[in-house]
Amino acid sequence: MAEPFTYGRRGIAARFEDAERELLRGLFNDVIGMLEVGPADADPLEALVGLTPNAAEPEDPALLRLLPNAVKDDAESSLEFRRLTERSLRESKVGALRAAAMGLESGHVLLDDAASRHWSTALNDVRLVLAERLGIRSEEDAERIHGITDWADADDVEKYLALVYNFITWLQTTLVEAMLDAHRVRLNGGANG
Repeated sequence: MAEPFTYGRRGIAARFEDAERELLRGLFNDVIGMLEVGPADADPLEALVGLTPNAAEPEDPALLRLLPNAVKDDAESSLEFRRLTERSLRESKVGALRAAAMGLESGHVLLDDAASRHWSTALNDVRLVLAERLGIRSEEDAERIHGITDWADADDVEKYLALVYNFITWLQTTLVEAMLDAHRVRLNGGANG
């Protein structure tokens, strides 16, 4: 079973079993597949500066959770903002997901500050996709999903996804706590406590 992320003198560390590493790698790759843009646009300058001239609101609700509209109730402004920023946002998210996936080469994961941020972004994006697929819209929805805890009960897709969501939530929580511990130690001049 996975060990939580913890902060120590060498950095933020966690341990994963082979099946957990494969699960995480698969989840990261699935979200990468959702976010990757096709070949660069015909205009190399647009690609260089990060413009997405043919930007449109994503039809997939999970992708829309990852790339939300910037201006509520103003489709035109949101589309313009999306045209100017979506490519770089997608590339940034894909970069974090790839970095996290590369960190899974062994069962022992040791993160520096940059890797911690990549992992935090990657886990958050996976969680957003899973939350959308599970229909989590309210506190009651979240409580229902968090109530599914036994892998022996994973007899349908929703229960399996709920268990995966709970695992990712736990990982993200332990990572954020470890990042906060690292920050506290730095604020105290390197003294543990």
